[in-house]
Amino acid sequence: MSLPPAIFLMGPTASGKTDLAMALCDHLPCEIISVDSAMIYRGMDIGTAKPTAEELARAPHRLVDICDPAETYSAADFRRDALAAMAEITAAGRVPLLEVPPFELPWNKRPKSEAGRPCTRNFGAAILSQLSAFTPITGSA
Repeated sequence: MSLPPAIFLMGPTASGKTDLAMALCDHLPCEIISVDSAMIYRGMDIGTAKPTAEELARAPHRLVDICDPAETYSAADFRRDALAAMAEITAAGRVPLLEVPPFELPWNKRPKSEAGRPCTRNFGAAILSQLSAFTPITGSA
């Protein structure tokens, strides 16, 4: 199976991933897919850092609030749903943007500063400051 081109936005909690993902959607023909295992559940809003209603209106996130906590939903179910979302987004001529929290990353380690403490730099803010130099892509040739 060949996979469509995609953007993977990965980083630590509270680093600006959601803000950056929404800004990328403003500049590129992207649609966001959440790869956060806690965000799939409806009603589990505390402690999950789910996008706000305003953020979801601006840039909808797929695979957020898709099932109840009492339902069984496996990694295989998620894989199926994520691949289906990627195919739908690609068929619409857009690019899937997968937003991945740190606990879903295989290495799950925060970078360390020179002093050995976890880095808390906001990489999202640094990239957002550079986006104004780019013009939005319309998807047309």
